[in-house]
Amino acid sequence: MTSTIERVDHTSMANAIRALAMDAVEAAGSGHPGMPMGAADMATVLFTKVMKFDPKEPHWPDRDRFVLSAGHGSMLLYALLHLLGYEGMPIEEIRNFRQWGSKTPGHPEVNHTPGVETTTGPLGQGLATAVGMAMAERSLNATFGDDIVDHHTYVIASDGDLMEGISHEAISLAGHLKLNRLIVLFDDNEISIDGPISLSESGDQIARFEAAGWDTVRVDGHDPDAILDALEAAKRSDRPSLIACRTIIGYGAPKKQGTSGAHGAALGAEEIAATREALGWPHEPFEIPTDIRDAWRIAGLRSGQARRAWEKNLAELDREARAEFERRIRGDVTVALAPAIAEHKRLLAETKPKVATRKASQDVLEAINPVLPETIGGSADLTGSNNTKTKGLEVYDAGNYGGRFVHYGIREHGMAAAMNGMALHGGVIPYSGTFLVFSDYCRPAIRLSAIMARRVIYVLTHDSIGLGEDGPTHQPVEHLAALRAMPNLQVFRPADATETAECWQLALETKDRPSAIALTRQNLRTLRTTYEEQNLCARGAYEIAPAAGDARVTIFASGSEVEIGVDAANELQKRGIATRVVSVPSFELFFAQSKEYQRSLTEGCEVRVGIEAAVEMGWRRLIGEDGIFIGMTDFGQSAPYQTLYEKFGITAQAVVEAVEARLSEKRSEEE
Repeated sequence: MTSTIERVDHTSMANAIRALAMDAVEAAGSGHPGMPMGAADMATVLFTKVMKFDPKEPHWPDRDRFVLSAGHGSMLLYALLHLLGYEGMPIEEIRNFRQWGSKTPGHPEVNHTPGVETTTGPLGQGLATAVGMAMAERSLNATFGDDIVDHHTYVIASDGDLMEGISHEAISLAGHLKLNRLIVLFDDNEISIDGPISLSESGDQIARFEAAGWDTVRVDGHDPDAILDALEAAKRSDRPSLIACRTIIGYGAPKKQGTSGAHGAALGAEEIAATREALGWPHEPFEIPTDIRDAWRIAGLRSGQARRAWEKNLAELDREARAEFERRIRGDVTVALAPAIAEHKRLLAETKPKVATRKASQDVLEAINPVLPETIGGSADLTGSNNTKTKGLEVYDAGNYGGRFVHYGIREHGMAAAMNGMALHGGVIPYSGTFLVFSDYCRPAIRLSAIMARRVIYVLTHDSIGLGEDGPTHQPVEHLAALRAMPNLQVFRPADATETAECWQLALETKDRPSAIALTRQNLRTLRTTYEEQNLCARGAYEIAPAAGDARVTIFASGSEVEIGVDAANELQKRGIATRVVSVPSFELFFAQSKEYQRSLTEGCEVRVGIEAAVEMGWRRLIGEDGIFIGMTDFGQSAPYQTLYEKFGITAQAVVEAVEARLSEKRSEEE
């Protein structure tokens, strides 16, 4: 093996990446050839000399993770996967770059392409996600030891990644936590789409990372020996490491290298021909000489022995520890979760607490966290407001990676992306909190959670004007609608403590999508006063208060407004108007039910009413075009929450008056 690799020099192996990148982009007529061509040297060293992985077992739990944060340079990663021999990445996939149904989409997608660890493209997200991967590795290492969990997370990041604001949060958090298994290769080519970085940037990235507590070094990004020395030194560091690799974008392209012309467009036939000559690469498009391909394939087999040794270590664990590790990696929740939720619901039925759902959330977490040791909670400096820390959780920090609560600081962007990284790494279930209004700061990462189909749980408290005096900057009105508009995201808004417990159970048991749980600041009375074994929230909507007889009116409401709906229904029934109340904790789950079930709640009555202290968007699917909506049409105000509900007309009396007026209209029309 060694002789074969030595026979094929580094430059030839790196040029194979360059050739595949420029040929694939040319064939597609779109893409970013410059980054792969410039970063080919560092990638070749990393994958042939340093990283621990096995193309034959791409999901080996103790593999090193690689994040191409500069996702626009996706052909760098696809070329590597093909050359290393990953199943599912034949040369045909490289030829079909960016085409319908190919394994080589424009930006890397984790569930789509074997060997891709995370979906990247929005700059900065990959780097911040890698922080979460490194956090998860240290957490599992603290539990299972070096023989089972002992790997690194490597990142190739671009100038653009480091300019995005999220990078500041990510590197600050990683430095604070001393995540020494995180190593970032900075593709320091000084070029962005508009042109030289100097057009918009004059900062010192090395100084910035050093100030955040990282080890740093600058090397020639086309010198394989310097790159290797820097990587080996980084692996010995007790801090996260930045290796700034000064590279030339579009390396080898005579007219376009070093310019923005190599960044985001095909080089063109003439420039590609000149590049082949400059690189000494006389081969036809997509042709890799046998000796070079063999050298790459042999490099891909380097870690086979290490993987087999790891499998032996796992087999030698005691049965209970091995079963626990395998359960966590599969993402299965323990069988103890359902009984813990059931017992908690029984307690709630007996005690009937009047509490804010944020406090109800903390109470259910007190029941959940002891039976799910893989949960890692946190908050963006709102621990006492989000109620995400329970009694048994120690703080996760540089002195205690076995802790299960992360103080993320005021870093909502970085927190959300780091949770994605934890979920992608596997073995842990991340949840963390901020205010619902600040979900705007988390939104890019939440969107990626949904695209990647990962179980990440966003605890979003202070969910309406019900938070009161902090005023419109903190009162979310459009945020529920915005989150519900996102595909593959479960949005829960529980009405009381029992619904809160059920929503948590659903979020934890759902492996293939993230969940957002919107919770109140104000106290709510218990509406589910008897124990029900079935998880009623799993239907998305259900009748929480039946009518006295055939319902003429159906009131739909979510969260804190279900209580208002129940009070309105009681008053309407006193007035001889049979009214039922439907609680709607999850639009997504309700519209996933059978049409028959949906019709059982939405049809057969004269008037439908929707109540939510938020904007109307999305509610017409429930109440119809002629339904009544009681909610917000503007931003909030600063005042005690009781005053706000009255002034904005979100009260039981307002519902009663609107229903009676609508029934009177209908009678007049009939007459």
